[in-house]
Amino acid sequence: MTRPLIAIPARFSATTSALRFAAEVSARALVEAVWRSGGEPVAIHPSDPVATGVAARLARFDGVLLPGGGDLAPHRYGAADTHRSVYDVDDLQDVFDLEVARRALDSGLPLLAICRGLQAVNVALGGTLEQDMGGPGREHRHVVHPVFLRRGTLLEQAVGVAQVEASCHHHQRAERLGERLTITARAADGTVEGLELSGARGWFTAVQWHPEDTAHLDPAQQALFDALVRAADDGR
Repeated sequence: MTRPLIAIPARFSATTSALRFAAEVSARALVEAVWRSGGEPVAIHPSDPVATGVAARLARFDGVLLPGGGDLAPHRYGAADTHRSVYDVDDLQDVFDLEVARRALDSGLPLLAICRGLQAVNVALGGTLEQDMGGPGREHRHVVHPVFLRRGTLLEQAVGVAQVEASCHHHQRAERLGERLTITARAADGTVEGLELSGARGWFTAVQWHPEDTAHLDPAQQALFDALVRAADDGR
């Protein structure tokens, strides 16, 4: 049996240790987590969605993983100003990720969205983001903390526990939720850490943390990738 193909939009990188020029990259921990689950991780080039047709490109895949990365441009969700903490904005990355989110959800392609990926889904469905959570003591950057899952959700069913220790690296969070999105997990301070879509055509869950960071050690985190690949395999 061939492995289900899991599309992972690449991230633009200005520098890498082994290449002389700018690169397109995927986090190794993310790729390995998909591989351990039995999936075939495939990086896809972020391109102009109007010119290249995202729906047709995704049609050959069995699932999508929308990964973390830099911030979305605030104008994408209607903000008039840009907070000084916003970083690594790339217009092409934004329009591509937003279209991938829309097309995957529209088609019912299994989708796991992580960190920026959750934010991209929220914005794609008309939601907004809090541009900066407030600095040390409020932001969830470079910390591991407990996240509490709502019972009966796809997220809770996937990981099999009501609480996880989440590796977080975000200074932004979902503010107004996009259309039909529901909250599936929160941190102790109320920050949204998980989202799902009411009436979704296919398997979909989004988390604000980085499960790939500890998936090699924590079965609950690895189970998220297992659930994605299982849904992708079932849909073939």
